[in-house]
Amino acid sequence: MIGSRPVIIEERTREVKIRKFEPGFRTGWLIGLPTLWLIIFLVFPLIFIVVISFWRYSLQGMEPGFFLDNYKEYLTSAIYGRTLFTTFRFTVTTMVFSLLLGYPIAYFLSMVVQSFKWQMSLFLMCMVPFWTSYLIRAIAWVPMLGRRGLLNNLLIGAGFIDEPVTFLLFSDFALSMALVQLYVVLCIGPIFFSLAKIDRAILEAARDMGASPFQVFREIILPLSLPGVAIGMIFIFVLIMGEFATAVVVGGGKFSVVGTLINQYSATANYPLAAVNAIFLMIAMMIGVIIIFRVVNIRKEL
Repeated sequence: MIGSRPVIIEERTREVKIRKFEPGFRTGWLIGLPTLWLIIFLVFPLIFIVVISFWRYSLQGMEPGFFLDNYKEYLTSAIYGRTLFTTFRFTVTTMVFSLLLGYPIAYFLSMVVQSFKWQMSLFLMCMVPFWTSYLIRAIAWVPMLGRRGLLNNLLIGAGFIDEPVTFLLFSDFALSMALVQLYVVLCIGPIFFSLAKIDRAILEAARDMGASPFQVFREIILPLSLPGVAIGMIFIFVLIMGEFATAVVVGGGKFSVVGTLINQYSATANYPLAAVNAIFLMIAMMIGVIIIFRVVNIRKEL
């Protein structure tokens, strides 16, 4: 038995060497296709947008060149600043209310519901709205909030009002509520998974040491859930900054956001000015995402 040990060790060493030099996929092949995909469908379109933004638009068509007219118009006209501010206002409002609504739901699913089967079942119920078309979910708010809609009929039937109210539809209230309903699940998901990863032994140890429920939440649960909060806020921020369909359907066209401006200029073939609006929208998105990363260091928290 003792004499056979060197033979066994030699055979294992030979197997390791063979495995080491077995041919396989190189790293370049593994990252080559995704990189090529990003270059074709992300980098090239962005470069094309930047190039078109310097072209000049006229009734005869677009004139290629290097003109700063579109940027001058954007920076000197107050309408674009107001539009960007309106977009940012609805985005922040939706983020705040989505967090206030989504965090308790995620907390209930991960901390209160103990059965994993029930956790997944209830979480999938939160995902049910995503099984239908986004546009259908936006249009569904019109019969709910209209003058003869369900909510007005309920208020009249309960005796709270005598005649239908008009602020429920085509208003800040309607657009904000619709955006929260459409995007709150993007906040629930990341927070739910962050809370689910918290070791329950840490919470039990804190309680055994005399920490109150509020102290456990403030000192342990909230800090450990911040990565999920940040990821959810990034999802909502990026998507709503480019939103335009809900503003048209639920807002009734009363609110001009950056997405609607880009859509209008594209419809009239004014692609240079649409490209300028898209560039400044991307810059605003990048600034917002950087601020979120500054507030919550996701890598450090994870």
